[in-house]
Amino acid sequence: MDLNLEYKVVIVTGGTKGIGEGISRSFAAEGAQVVVFGRNQDEGDAFVAQLQASQGKAAFRFAELTDEAQVKNAVADTLQEYGRIDVVVNNAGVNDSVNLEAGVEAFRASLEKNLTQCYALVHHCLDALKSSRGNIVNIGSKVAETGQGGTSGYAASKGGINGLTREWALDLANHGIRVNCVIPAEVMTPLYERWIARQPDPEADLKAICDSIPLENRMTTIEEVGDAVVFVASDRSSHTTGQILYVDGGYTHFDRRCTHL
Repeated sequence: MDLNLEYKVVIVTGGTKGIGEGISRSFAAEGAQVVVFGRNQDEGDAFVAQLQASQGKAAFRFAELTDEAQVKNAVADTLQEYGRIDVVVNNAGVNDSVNLEAGVEAFRASLEKNLTQCYALVHHCLDALKSSRGNIVNIGSKVAETGQGGTSGYAASKGGINGLTREWALDLANHGIRVNCVIPAEVMTPLYERWIARQPDPEADLKAICDSIPLENRMTTIEEVGDAVVFVASDRSSHTTGQILYVDGGYTHFDRRCTHL
């Protein structure tokens, strides 16, 4: 199936590891020009070199995403080199455990890291997206739907991402710009590996989590999330907008009585 992504210019924030790596690799495999935005230059350069050697076109642009000036400059540099932007993937974010006890300043900082930076990037890409009739894919979290406990900032941010997905889809429809959100649940990323390793019985805890995922009792892979993002961004999803797609093996919405047998 030709997804018509060859030579399309795709910005992926936080695209060097975890879910972002899966997204970057999936776009590169389809022939897209991947431009990763991130704040670790050495890590970005190494990832891009690996991706270029194995799959194709990739570049890295340094940007601390909470610094609007850096975001603006990275967008301008991308446009100067490639002349267009076709897809923006808002992937970067962190479940930072900013809870009710953390205080208002910590909460504001969490929103900056997980929500405001997404608005800033799309704002500065908007003219280019209008020119290309491109699209936006936001990466959300099940936490916006289920809650988690102890992470007010992240939960509020991801709820905001869902709201912006619907708002932007409506706001930009007249420009031919599609906006969708892909939501993973339990994915074995490096960050998740570190978290599970800190649990009292990591092996038992991981098994309990997997047992609660209805489809095949396993975690979602970064490749599965990446492929879903690429499909939603492609011309094969040309009349899909404002949708919130859960790529989670049924984890988020199925009756818990059926997942804890």
